Amino acid sequence: MTETPSGPGTLALLRSFPRSVQLLVLNQYGVNTGFYMLVPYLSMHLTGNLGLTLTVTGLVLGVRTLGQQGLFLIGGTAADRLGPHRVIIAGCALRSVGFAVFAFGTSVPLLLLASVLSGLAGALFNPAVRSYIAVAEPTRRAEAFATFNVFAQAGALSGPLIGSALLAVDFRTVAIAAAALFAALTLAQLRFLPAHAVEPSTTTVLRGWGVVLANRRFVLFTVAMLGMFVLQTQMYLVYPALAGRITGWQGAVAVLFLSTTIFSLLFQVRLTRWFDARTSRGAAITTGLALMGGAFVLLLPVLLVDPGHTAGQVALAMAPLVVSALILESGIMIAQPFVMELIPAYGDSRMSGTLFGMFYLVSGIAAAGGNALIGYGIELGNGWPGALVCIALAAASAAGVWLLQRRGLLADPAGVKA
Repeated sequence: MTETPSGPGTLALLRSFPRSVQLLVLNQYGVNTGFYMLVPYLSMHLTGNLGLTLTVTGLVLGVRTLGQQGLFLIGGTAADRLGPHRVIIAGCALRSVGFAVFAFGTSVPLLLLASVLSGLAGALFNPAVRSYIAVAEPTRRAEAFATFNVFAQAGALSGPLIGSALLAVDFRTVAIAAAALFAALTLAQLRFLPAHAVEPSTTTVLRGWGVVLANRRFVLFTVAMLGMFVLQTQMYLVYPALAGRITGWQGAVAVLFLSTTIFSLLFQVRLTRWFDARTSRGAAITTGLALMGGAFVLLLPVLLVDPGHTAGQVALAMAPLVVSALILESGIMIAQPFVMELIPAYGDSRMSGTLFGMFYLVSGIAAAGGNALIGYGIELGNGWPGALVCIALAAASAAGVWLLQRRGLLADPAGVKA
């Protein structure tokens, strides 16, 4: 527990962590800046500049997502066996190469290669960096992950702004700049990121996966958290769709993202510190999940009303949509740092990467199926079925976490052993 829910600001908190954690937090800002410089404009480049069909464009984009989600377990296992610092460096280097191929590739095979490299990069980097932070800062993991989220959000905000400015030249300039940024991050980590000693494994990779899957407490926790992961992705599915339906104005999506990003930057650390000081991990996660479900309850009246398209009508309709998005973001901000804190606590430091990789693999598969179901529900009639699915998922996840805590099945936050 922290001493008080107030205390030093985000930058002061960052300085209190080990140098390696500071580097990875700043690195995440660079990673998200580089990623969001390019990816939001990629489909426009593929269809506009290269003249590809939507089918081929969807294939190229889908390969990147599938490569990243499907290979998370490989990346996490590699972090445990090779050392997370090596896997982090490899991930950034591959992302640099992949984005460089996007800059110069014009044929479909080259574009698919760029997508594969970019997806594999994320699969290597994401579980490895979380594993590294979990081991490097075992006593204040929730605050470390909260700070990590703040800088990730800042990168997600600055990336599109930089990308749109560079797009005034052309897309190739955007892609080269993003590739150069990842190359610089790779060099910085080669120079400054300390290596973690890795104990030689006495088991095969498949046996290691079996050990994780045989961990009943971890499996139950992963299943309980599927609702959180699915609902997180609705910020990119349900909310943009509803903003477009309500307003017919492309800028409405930007208003939503800007509102939630600024909210996260201002309050992420404060919320984590407040719940850290006053509640158990299970209570904090349950509260976050309840808020996420409440966000979709607030959407139900929005789905019922046809607001019209005068400026006043659009503003009145957008207000509850923005409030709902902020409530959803609040729930994510409350729950996520404690979820990240607990995942590696289901094993020791030799398995933290595999635990993160398995968690993200299962969650990614669930998100794909959940998004299809929710998207179909939003398209039906007035969209109530989709919102009701979201509410049910949040309720099921909150109930699951509450039961795990009641039965003593949640991990000890100090469970990662050196």
